Amino acid sequence: MITLKQLSYAVAVQKTLHFKKAADMSAVSQSALSTAIAELETQLGAQIFERDNKKVLVTPLGELILRKAQVINLEVKELYQLSQSQKAPLSYPMTLGVIPTIGPYLLPKVLPEVRRQYPGFELTLVEEQSHVLVEKVRSGEIDTAILALPYDTEGLHAFTFWEEDFLVVVNQDGDYSRLKKINTDQLKDAPLLLLKDGHCLKDHALAACKLQATEVQESLAGTSLPTLVQMVAGRMGATLVPAMAVDQLVVDNAEIKAVPLDEQGPHRKLAFITRLNYGGTSNIELLMALFREQLSGV
Repeated sequence: MITLKQLSYAVAVQKTLHFKKAADMSAVSQSALSTAIAELETQLGAQIFERDNKKVLVTPLGELILRKAQVINLEVKELYQLSQSQKAPLSYPMTLGVIPTIGPYLLPKVLPEVRRQYPGFELTLVEEQSHVLVEKVRSGEIDTAILALPYDTEGLHAFTFWEEDFLVVVNQDGDYSRLKKINTDQLKDAPLLLLKDGHCLKDHALAACKLQATEVQESLAGTSLPTLVQMVAGRMGATLVPAMAVDQLVVDNAEIKAVPLDEQGPHRKLAFITRLNYGGTSNIELLMALFREQLSGV
């Protein structure tokens, strides 16, 4: 009889294309994993993997089998989540994804209270860019993720829990530092430092200013918000940061100043994304309420 363990091992090999790495991921010996997959192929009467000493390939039929295996594993996981949702709040482990432009600024504000109220809650964090987290949620590799909207989350639920505006970070020695607010027309006159392509914050910043990338003097691209802020301190231009990040990035730096962006907000929304059949929705709602309280200072 085919077992869930066999299917889980096979999916792990598909992800890694390496039996040793798949065994480590599954916390079993390589021989145990290899035996289980060999038994699975015998029971199915089909070859799932082609392997030699150098590489592992998935056969065309194996692709179809593993696609079904992923669905089965996900549905079984959601059965457990559904049953656990009837127990005490946050009593079931959760894997939460978060993007780099949210995690370092949101989590220090909310996690201490989560730990205080639910000391037994087992939370695993995964930091990746938005497109990676969306696929991880869809595949069931993680339970949920926090993204900044707007973003394409087709086929998933998106539960918004916070809205915020951007501020323009400028050098204290420049003309912009004397302004109480900065609008889009003024930003066109200076190099605007943005994150590299692939970071949704770049798209949100441009959308907040109602600008296309070709309309700004984009001198250099950074890989993180702290990098962009240091570039501003070095008189290389201005950048935009979300309000949530100002206390960490700007307040203690005497060389820079945060000026409100004079464009209609909110400039981005924060949301949990989950699968449509995710069984832990009640826990997501609990976390959303707790996050709102901490962010609003209630």
